[in-house]
Amino acid sequence: MSTLPKPTIESVLQQTREETGLAPSELRILMTHITGFDRVNLVTKGNRELPMDQLSAFKSLAAKRQQGEPIAYLVQQKEFYSRPFFVDSRVLIPRPETEELVEHALGFLQSKSTENLLTRVLDIGCGSGAIAVSLALENPILEVTASDISADALWVAQFNANELGAKNIRFVQSDLFENLLNQTPPLAFDLICSNPPYIELGDEHLSQGDLRFEPQQALTDGGDGLRFYREIAQHSPSLLRAGGGVLVEHGHLQQAAVKALFSKAPYVHVQGLPDLAGTPRFVFAHI
Repeated sequence: MSTLPKPTIESVLQQTREETGLAPSELRILMTHITGFDRVNLVTKGNRELPMDQLSAFKSLAAKRQQGEPIAYLVQQKEFYSRPFFVDSRVLIPRPETEELVEHALGFLQSKSTENLLTRVLDIGCGSGAIAVSLALENPILEVTASDISADALWVAQFNANELGAKNIRFVQSDLFENLLNQTPPLAFDLICSNPPYIELGDEHLSQGDLRFEPQQALTDGGDGLRFYREIAQHSPSLLRAGGGVLVEHGHLQQAAVKALFSKAPYVHVQGLPDLAGTPRFVFAHI
């Protein structure tokens, strides 16, 4: 009597690919998460039997991915600025273009650091902490403050700071500037940065792809997509030192509107910046 062949890593990958139509690269990411093997070991140890508990867990993740759940949520990790950030459905998944916001911020803050001041930066709407934690780790002499309205998001950001070893960072729960203004002594920053919710209410993208599973509060302002830029433009000068700046990420069609909001006193210079793909993506305003 013949016995059924035992499921191996490779045979399970092949069978699941045929059953689900998922990309091999995505299935390998899920298998890496389940087995703990890196990509090389998945190949060199592909003929190893996959234990039933791991097979079941893998099949479950593949089914969820087939239904559209983001890979990052399924494996609870997303690389950002070459570091592994924990993410789940409480926070937005960090995007590669936001790494360029970190680049611009680091360049500006490096120039401020040469002035022999304790250089301070505020990240409004920190989410997973990707921006704030990356800045804190890349420039350990910075004093970083990260805020978010969501206690759940702040938990995730604090977890990432602890896991990645960012010591020079503190977290504040605040609806935009609510708990940041009128503190004693007054807060004063060299840079305020933000990647706020900027998708317009009713935008079809909110019901497509990964965005269906991400927290809506982190995606849309419930209006025209510009509410947070209005608030940031209005209130940031109260928290900025002389020569300070505001750096925001925005949607690909919003640069003109966002620049206009920062084109009033006390802002003295407003610059629109593209991402690496050439898409208008950031506005940098100085006072």
